[in-house]
Amino acid sequence: MEGTNPVNKKLAAALSGGAVLVLALTGCSSSDDNEKLDSWAKEVCEGVQPQAKKIEAANAAIQNETSDNSTPAEVQKTDAKAFQDMSDAYKAMAATVRKAGAPDVDDGEKKQKDAVTELNGLSSSYASLRKQVEDLNTKDQAKFADGLKDIATELNKLSKSGSDALKTLEEGDVGKAMARQESCKSASATPSAAAG
Repeated sequence: MEGTNPVNKKLAAALSGGAVLVLALTGCSSSDDNEKLDSWAKEVCEGVQPQAKKIEAANAAIQNETSDNSTPAEVQKTDAKAFQDMSDAYKAMAATVRKAGAPDVDDGEKKQKDAVTELNGLSSSYASLRKQVEDLNTKDQAKFADGLKDIATELNKLSKSGSDALKTLEEGDVGKAMARQESCKSASATPSAAAG
């Protein structure tokens, strides 16, 4: 069973990078007031927070499935479910941002559209990773470990490329408005929240 453990740990490490972009929904608090933007931020934060929790739970599930006594079949089942959960979560986030409409800032419409496209893209990427995991050969330990390595590589790419449009969406006044929302603060109760 040796192959499963270190490789799934690598998978977990790659995954935690991907979750960072969700938790980027934070900023430094500010006293600027813009009611329209605040209500937009509230809607987005409240819609995103449960999905961020779902992604964290999926990450945790993969990290927990790294013990030496996990069989390839157990790892496959856990990882496939985690990827599906992540795919669903990103899709729900895209729907939240789309439904909220464009934020009341310069280029708000373009920023919103780009973020929706990016979130839907992430959803598709995780859905295809789920299929990749399900197609792995659990009977052959070495082949299974190799397959997981390929998936970890994909995840690394995903975590590096995945958050440009979201970052752009959250720049400036939008980020400040989000930082004022309790639901965004609790969605990002991580060290990154100290950035302000």
